[in-house]
Amino acid sequence: MFYHLFHWLNTAYHFPGARLFEYITFRAGMAVILSLFISLMIGRKLIGRLQKAQIGEIVRDLGLEGQMQKKGTPTMGGIIIILSILIPCLLFARLDNIYVQLMLLTTIWLGALGFLDDYIKVFKKDKEGLPGRYKIVGQIILGLVVGLVMLYHKDVVVRMEKTEALQHGYQIVKELKAVDHRGNTRDMVYVKAPLTNVPFVKGNETDYGKIVQFFGGDPTKYLWLLFVPFIIFIVTAVSNAANLTDGLDGLATGVSGIIGATLAILAYVSSNVIFSEYLNILYLPNTQEMVIFAACFLGGCIGFLWYNTFPAKVFMGDTGSLTLGGIIAVMAILIRKELLIPILCGIFVIENLSVVMQVSYFKYTRRKFGEGRRIFLMSPLHHHFQKKGIPEARLVTRFWIVGLVLAVLTIITLKLR
Repeated sequence: MFYHLFHWLNTAYHFPGARLFEYITFRAGMAVILSLFISLMIGRKLIGRLQKAQIGEIVRDLGLEGQMQKKGTPTMGGIIIILSILIPCLLFARLDNIYVQLMLLTTIWLGALGFLDDYIKVFKKDKEGLPGRYKIVGQIILGLVVGLVMLYHKDVVVRMEKTEALQHGYQIVKELKAVDHRGNTRDMVYVKAPLTNVPFVKGNETDYGKIVQFFGGDPTKYLWLLFVPFIIFIVTAVSNAANLTDGLDGLATGVSGIIGATLAILAYVSSNVIFSEYLNILYLPNTQEMVIFAACFLGGCIGFLWYNTFPAKVFMGDTGSLTLGGIIAVMAILIRKELLIPILCGIFVIENLSVVMQVSYFKYTRRKFGEGRRIFLMSPLHHHFQKKGIPEARLVTRFWIVGLVLAVLTIITLKLR
C-alpha cells in the first residue's frame, strides 16, 4: 500500500523521500520493525483476553517434567503471528505482485484452517480437534493452487539468455537487452520454464519437464501430473512437520524464524541480477517482494518469542504451527528452492521422521513379536530428549543452534557443486 502511495506521490508531485519506498532493503527493514512492534503490542492484549476467556491449553499427562504446569496456558496465540505478518505486508509490499498475493493467501488459508482446529479443541472440548482428513484436504487445495499458478501464471517467469531458451523450446514471454559486468550487450528473455535450483549439482538447476520426458511424456501436456502433486506433497509435509515440532516453548517459533531469515536471503539473491549471475542460480523477476514478506515473517516470529519462550505465556496452537509450516513451504517453492527444504528444514524433517519411525517400528514389532517396541523413549524427537532429563530451555536452545547450522549450510549449497 505504501509503495503504491509513495510511487504516486513521487511521480505526480516529486514528494521528498518518496523514492525510499522503491528500495527493497528499506521496506524490508521497516516491515521487520513494524511486525515486531505489532506482535509485542497485540500479544500483550490478546494474552490478557485469552486468559479472561479461559482459553487454555488442554494438556494430556505424558509423564514429562513440567508438563502439567502448562495446563491452562492460553493457546491460539498464532493469531499474533498472523496479524503481525499480514498488516506490515499489506502496508509495505506491492499488492499487485503475484508472489505476495500467493503468500497472503497461504497465510490466511492455513491460519483459518488452524484456527478452526483450535476452536474445536478449546470451545467444543474435543481433544482431537478438526479431523485430520479435513486438514489434509485444506493443504491439498492450497498446494493445487500454488502448483497451477507456478505453471501457468504469466508473471511467474525465469530470465535466461535467448539462445538457451530457444534451444530448450521454452515459451518466451518477454525479450530484453542486458549489459553484463564487462559491458557486453546480451539478448535475454523472460520464459515460462519448470526450472528449479538443485543443491550440489553442477549447473545448479534442473527442469521438471526432463523428468516427464524421461518417462515418455510430453512436458506441455503432462507436466502438471508430476509438478502439482509434488508441490502438494511439499506443502502438506512441511506444514504438518512444523505442527509436530510445536511441542516445547519457543521451539517451532525460533526454528521458523531462522528459516524465514534464510529464505529472505535466498529471495534477495534470486531477485538480484548481479548476485544471481555470480552464484549461477536462477534469476527470478518480481520475487524481490518475497524479501518483504520474509521480513514480516521474521519480525512476527521474533515478536512472538517474547511471550513464547520458556516459560511460555501463550502457545501458538495449530493456528500458528500449520501456518508457519505452510508459509515456509510455499515461500521455498515460489523462489524455486524447494529442493533445499530437507536441509533448511532439517529440524522439521527429523521431528517428522522420528514419529514415522516410532509408529512404523511399533506396529511392525507388535505384529512380529506380539508386543510393540519403540526406537525412541517418546516421539517426536524433542520428547525423547526430555525423557532423558535435558531441561526444556536448554533443549530448545540446542535445537536453535542446529537450525542455525542447517541455515548456514543451506546458503553454502549455492556455491557447493
